[in-house]
Amino acid sequence: MVRAPLTPEQIAAGRRLGAVLREWRGPRTVAEVAEGAGISPETLRKIESGRLLTPSFATVVALGRSLDVPVELLADAVAGAAPMPSARSTV
Repeated sequence: MVRAPLTPEQIAAGRRLGAVLREWRGPRTVAEVAEGAGISPETLRKIESGRLLTPSFATVVALGRSLDVPVELLADAVAGAAPMPSARSTV
């Protein structure tokens, strides 16, 4: 089965997710957050840099837990429904 190309909206949402995660990671290292989420540091780097635009829901949930950020806040920020807060300002 061939996967359909991502829409411009999906690409933009993936990039927003990466930016939100970078912002909320703050001074913590990629390795520290990735370990807390049970993913590889390279996977987190790809998500943050926009090279992996559609991580699994389980990965997003695990990252939210590792960062102590509710999934709802991640979803709102990615959807553009909420401003991207500065690191840890609303959590």
